[in-house]
Amino acid sequence: MAEPESLLVERPSEDIVVLRINRPQVRNALNLQVRVGLADAVTRYGADSAVRCIIVTGSDLAFAAGADIGEMAEADPVEVMSRNVQRYWRVITDCPKPLIAAVEGFALGGGLELALCADIIIAGEGAKLGLPEVKVGILPGGGGTQRLARLVGRHRAMLLIMTGRMFGAAEALSMGVVSEIAPTGQALTRAIEVAREIAAMPPISIMQIKEIVNAGVNASLETALMLERKAFQLQFATRDQKEGMRAFMEKRKPKFEGQ
Repeated sequence: MAEPESLLVERPSEDIVVLRINRPQVRNALNLQVRVGLADAVTRYGADSAVRCIIVTGSDLAFAAGADIGEMAEADPVEVMSRNVQRYWRVITDCPKPLIAAVEGFALGGGLELALCADIIIAGEGAKLGLPEVKVGILPGGGGTQRLARLVGRHRAMLLIMTGRMFGAAEALSMGVVSEIAPTGQALTRAIEVAREIAAMPPISIMQIKEIVNAGVNASLETALMLERKAFQLQFATRDQKEGMRAFMEKRKPKFEGQ
């Protein structure tokens, strides 16, 4: 029996794209086809001027329950190196558009690493997250060790990665791993609401916010503040800045066009 299409594209509105991982028979395990499909779709919609926000999601049972073990169980180091699946996640982190992960059910291993590539993570109350790679004789290799440590601190990250244990949405929120919790089954609905709120904002400002926040967290405070200052000054060359401030003074809703 042929496997169904592994990545579905949905358009709740012209300016929002939902990329849905669709491998229900294996809890949305991330095989090479899914990784390539996600990278290609994020590249395509990230370059589309009509799109202002991208959402990545899975099913109510699993965002993605990890990498596809069948693809790597008998691999040797050279094969793993040449496959270089990490490059597909780099495409996602480099996307100029804001990207939201809507997480329900399991987000484990590569699934959590994928979610950590997003700018915002909305998790359903029943979500279960974790990096259990150590339990199958490896370690997180898609950014998990580094991104988690930067979010929760070295000591807590060591505990979670060395034991491979799962943690729930409430703990993830308290640690700063997720941005917000939604009722179970409502993560995508809430993500679309947030995406619509972001899509109504000036696109150039949103792109600059994403760029300077991501660059600044790994720079010195002095350098990060310089990046912020330059980005702030650049906004005054945009039509949207003029529109936004005029609308404020005229007590009307602004219409931002990304110019």
